[in-house]
Amino acid sequence: MPDEFFELVAHHLPPEPPGVGPKGGRPWIGHRAVVRVIWYVLTSGVRWADVRAELGCSGRTAHRRLRAWEERGIWDRLHADLLRLLRRADKLDTDVVIVDGVYVRAFGGGEQTGPSPVDRRKLGTKHTLMVSRSGVPLAIRTAVANARDHRQILPLVLLDFPRVGGKPGRPREKPAEVYADRGYDSASTRRLLRWLGIEPKIAKRRTEHGSRLGKVRWVVERTIAWVKGLRRMRVRYDRLGVIRDAFTTLAASVVCFRILHDGTL
Repeated sequence: MPDEFFELVAHHLPPEPPGVGPKGGRPWIGHRAVVRVIWYVLTSGVRWADVRAELGCSGRTAHRRLRAWEERGIWDRLHADLLRLLRRADKLDTDVVIVDGVYVRAFGGGEQTGPSPVDRRKLGTKHTLMVSRSGVPLAIRTAVANARDHRQILPLVLLDFPRVGGKPGRPREKPAEVYADRGYDSASTRRLLRWLGIEPKIAKRRTEHGSRLGKVRWVVERTIAWVKGLRRMRVRYDRLGVIRDAFTTLAASVVCFRILHDGTL
């Protein structure tokens, strides 16, 4: 875990209590050790029970803090902070957004899971990503695997679109254009987006390929590959929806962090 990443996270974490209370007991595990283990689990895909002791924090403790910080909105604020830094560095333009989804197998089921239509009806989860023109992840929405694509794009664009500051002027409240593939084709969706002042660039079903929209849409496929490069995002093991939501927001934050510091992954 890079030190710069922890510095960004630490800005949003609650104050740490003293190591040992007046009545004794087990010492408090510092935030740095916990965030290091969470980073390790996200990037390596290891099970919580297999976290190595030399990391300074057990998987159980890291799991508990991950959930508590998700419920306090820590990861959402971290993601918003990184988007602001990207916009300030001229690496983020939210005028155009691209939407696409990815299925993830869910071993053992859990919340927000359902039969996958592309994996012999095995339980899974669908992640719908919204990225900027350059591929910066703006939001990730989680739903059951058999959720219809065209029903995910509206809440993603209208509810999850971030209001990113970082520069003078009022932050944009909605994109100017939305690109998506044929799975999101819907006449009612197009009408509503146009009524809201958003131009839908959605490929139509039962038409020949060659719309040339792929020249813009390819960046979302690259971002999906970046997210799945974080091994915990390839397969879902956590049954709780709050843990999955924490991992998706944290994954988006890690991708944003790497774009900010490295340009690419």
